Amino acid sequence: MARTGQPATRQVAVVQRAVTILGELADARTELGTNEIARRTGINVSTISRILATLVSGGLVEHVAATGRYRLGLGIVRLASAVHERLDIRILARPHLAELASRTRETATLSVPGEHEATTLDFVQSPLSVRSVAEVGRTSAAHATRGRQGLPRPRRKAADREPGRLYRAQRSWTWPCSRSRWARARDRGWAEAAGEREEDLNAIAAPVLSPAGGLVAILGVQGPAVRFNPRAMRSAAELLLERAALISATL
Repeated sequence: MARTGQPATRQVAVVQRAVTILGELADARTELGTNEIARRTGINVSTISRILATLVSGGLVEHVAATGRYRLGLGIVRLASAVHERLDIRILARPHLAELASRTRETATLSVPGEHEATTLDFVQSPLSVRSVAEVGRTSAAHATRGRQGLPRPRRKAADREPGRLYRAQRSWTWPCSRSRWARARDRGWAEAAGEREEDLNAIAAPVLSPAGGLVAILGVQGPAVRFNPRAMRSAAELLLERAALISATL
């Protein structure tokens, strides 16, 4: 039979039950006995016992001898780690880069901060023939500033915003600039460079932050100065902040 590339639609009942049991153990966040699992899932106790025995042998569930109950096993950590390694920042950011490029009509970039410069990790090129050309691995002008700087939370709706709260990050995501310009970038949540990195090239950037508030990456939009002028940059900034906040929230 030819492969269709699609997963099979028929499911194995016992595997479905095992997944249900694992889900209950995860939701409970504590130890559960077979009778408790039966009440929660509607699966009969004898079936639960056999499935649990199989999951214990595979390390996905642990039997607590002192209580006779069950909890998730360390094998779950190994599986989760494998998924976590695959879901790197490029995969998370890719659809947002595509959205930025599509809606702004300019080149969208994802960079990672270094000691003295940022390196392009991924990009989506502008659909226009006259455009800024990005390249993976290319370094840009120094983004690092002196010491530790306070970074603002990516802008959200006013009702959700926490007034005055600043994140701390190892390095700034702004281009080298005066104190007053840096303060303006900090307050509004995004930075701009007009002909500073390259002649006739304008760009805006916003930080992607970890749950702890550390700088993980830099999301940017760049284009020819003749088209990506200050007005266009300000117009694109709202979408840039939205996308940077979504990536940060996913992290």
